[in-house]
Amino acid sequence: MGDRVRVGFVGTGGIAEEAHLPALKEIEGVEIAAVCDTRREQAESIAQQFGGKVYLDHREMLDREELEALYVCLPPDAHTDAELIAAAKGIHLFVEKPIVLTMEKGLAIAEAIKQSGVISCVGYQLRYVPVAKAVREFLVGKPISLVAVNRWGGIPGGPEHWWRVMKHSGGMLHEMATHHVDFVRYLVGDATRVYARYSLNALKGVENLTVPDAQAVVVEFKNGATGYFSTSCALTKGGGWSSTDIVLRDVLLRVSFQGVTVSPEGAAEIELPPAGMNIDQAFIHAVRTGDRSVIRTDYFDALKTAELTLGANESAETGQPVEMKLV
Repeated sequence: MGDRVRVGFVGTGGIAEEAHLPALKEIEGVEIAAVCDTRREQAESIAQQFGGKVYLDHREMLDREELEALYVCLPPDAHTDAELIAAAKGIHLFVEKPIVLTMEKGLAIAEAIKQSGVISCVGYQLRYVPVAKAVREFLVGKPISLVAVNRWGGIPGGPEHWWRVMKHSGGMLHEMATHHVDFVRYLVGDATRVYARYSLNALKGVENLTVPDAQAVVVEFKNGATGYFSTSCALTKGGGWSSTDIVLRDVLLRVSFQGVTVSPEGAAEIELPPAGMNIDQAFIHAVRTGDRSVIRTDYFDALKTAELTLGANESAETGQPVEMKLV
């Protein structure tokens, strides 16, 4: 293949336009060969900025274009067959989170990726920040008491936005706080069981809103730790809160995506390493060289994060704990 990497995009708004396309533009030898979006004006705008032939149908694009890599940057319910077609054609896959709305679809895509042998990477960029590596290494072999994660904010978009509808987004835990869930999985390890309670109370009656405005989720981890995740989208006028705390014996780690604070002071020493490749650099490096070691979240691993949040949704609906099957 050489150094040139021809990349296509299915979905060109949001994270594609704001993060991945600008990042790829800075990597020498990457060519944006084709872009696909159901909105012609959006696709044409992206093509003017970053290059690429415009398509309105991803099947047509994948049939006509010779691509080495494909970015799939779609809402959760729009993941239909792009990954399956690309895998069958030997096209390496970068898939934005959350990757699916059902485990059945996710397992089918994971199997297609496995059978094809293509490289896969999922957009959990927090695994690539220096604090992730430092805290993960610090926690190895240490018994963890409690993991406590909160993600409170507002509602993205207007009344017509897909995020507001549970059957389209999967809710805040699955769609937005998935970054926090995956970050904790990377630091602490896999979950084995989840139990959840949801409510739509403070935002009851808001137009076109069916996602819960509160989610409380208790998680059992394989290593014996107990954790919880809480979300709220009730802060519609701004403000909010995000926190990740890990309690060990006599040590509290308050982890942000930029660093970590240890309490009491001096109870532990955690030194952050230098910044390495970002997620787009890592993916392109893997595609060019075949070196999968730089990929910190492949599709199957990301499916474990989806299983946890989809399991929480099931638990909230049934009132029963849900066991994880992909441990």
